[in-house]
This record gives sequence, structure tokens and C-alpha cells, in this order.
Amino acid sequence: MSDAIKNRYEFVLLFDVKDGNPNGDPDAGNLPRIDPETGHGLVTDVCLKRKVRNYIGLAKGEQPPYEIYVKEKAVLNRQHERAYQEFELKPQSKKLPKKEEDARKITGWMCKNFFDVRTFGAVMSTEINAGQVRGPVQFAFGRSVDRIFTGEHTITRMAVTNEKDLEKERTMGRKFTVPYGLYRVHGFISAPLAQQTGFSEEDLDLFWTSLINMFDHDRSAARGEMATQKLFVFRHDSELGNAPANKLFDLINVKRIDNSQPTRKFTDYEVSVDEENLPAGVTLLDMV
Repeated sequence: MSDAIKNRYEFVLLFDVKDGNPNGDPDAGNLPRIDPETGHGLVTDVCLKRKVRNYIGLAKGEQPPYEIYVKEKAVLNRQHERAYQEFELKPQSKKLPKKEEDARKITGWMCKNFFDVRTFGAVMSTEINAGQVRGPVQFAFGRSVDRIFTGEHTITRMAVTNEKDLEKERTMGRKFTVPYGLYRVHGFISAPLAQQTGFSEEDLDLFWTSLINMFDHDRSAARGEMATQKLFVFRHDSELGNAPANKLFDLINVKRIDNSQPTRKFTDYEVSVDEENLPAGVTLLDMV
């Protein structure tokens, strides 16, 4: 592994969905998430992190130092127990080792072996306590550039579950899709926190790759067509940064070209960058 990153970053990710549900809300019948006041679509940070985790797991084969801590059917206490076994320590219920050095070893081992722990952080203070980690990489919610509209579609199933249901009518169901939506996500990467978890330049390169490719390995009938369209990265010349994040985000402008008709593709939008007002000490990287 290379050394921890020494520069602060912010990024703007633009991705779109066509005839799919980018992030269903289980409290609303799996309807696409929306801001109820504006009608803009939402995608949670947790949803995006899941896609990054899944991509890393595929790309690196779930091998250290790229294991994934939060994944389907993972038993977290078993992962914590591996850290204690590595240093021949005996866990105490819900407590870290009394010696501070031993406690750091346990948490450090988790960061070293699990990509998502050293990237996104984790609360590992369960029955077998492995501490808590603040991750250097964080997402805000994704929000659609324009208001979205939800399509509701009735579907049928010809097969039945049990023999007793053979004579019944076909099973009816519904699925919900967004005809088209362009979503914008803001992200943040902290160099001081990266140095605490060991998030490295190699990890950073892999993270950018995951943002570009994650939708190509997340296909399903519910997702429709989803794709990363643009990824802008602001690289600061220092650890603490050279400009406020919100000022940098304001330099990326996305607007609809023709307001007289609905949008149905990425080229219906114009993306512009105000590079003339880019602050000193900040470099803009157009990754896609």
C-alpha cells in the first residue's frame, strides 16, 4: 500500500437514469425517493456507497487489503474477532482492550484490511468492540437537476407459488420508474482523516474508477439504464484545502437546454465550468 493521501479533494458526480428506479424508498412502496416540497429526485449517500463497495469487491476479489466490511450477510462480530486473533488478544464484551496500544492495533487492523472502513469509516463498537473510525470520503445526497416524474407500470406473473393456486388469475404487481433524471452528487475527501485510516493514493485511484464504472455492474430490471456522465474533481494543493467546498461546487453549472419539452437524455443538458474563477491552489480534473 502507498502512503496516505496528502491533499484535500471535493468532487461533483453527474449520473443519470432512464426508465428505472435509482433508489426506491421502502417506506413509500419503493417509489423513487423525492423531495416532497420540490419534486426533485433523491439518492441517498448509503445507496452510492453500496455501489462503490460492490464494485471494489468485484474488482479486487474480496482479498485484503480490499475486503468489504459492510456487505450482504456479513456477520460483523466475526470480522472483529479476526482482528483480536491476529494479535492474540481476548475480546471483552462491548469493550476495547484496556491498553491503548492494543486498542489502536485492533482498529488499525480493520482499516488495513477493509477498503470501506478506511474509506467511509465504520462504527464497530458492537459486542466484540473494534472501535469507531471516521472515514475520509463522504457523499452528500444525490439530487436531480430537475423535478422528476414517476411512471407507474402494472406487471403480471404467469407462474404461481403453490399448486393450490394453479387455477387463480395471474398475479398482478407494480413497478415504478423515472422516465429520465439527471442527478448531481457532491463529495468530500479529507486528507487528515485519510492519514488516520491509511486511505492511500492507490485507494483514491480505485475510488475514482469505481465512481466511473459502478453502474455497469449494478444492472437489474428495477434500475433501468444508469450511467456516470461526468466526474469533476477539485484537488487542493494542501491538506486543509485552499478554498471553501461550496465555492468550488458553484463553478459547475448544469442547466436544461430546451425548457419547452421533457428531457430524455444527457445531451438535453448543458454542463459548463467557470474555470476563470477557479481559486489559486486548486486544480480541476475532468475525469469523465
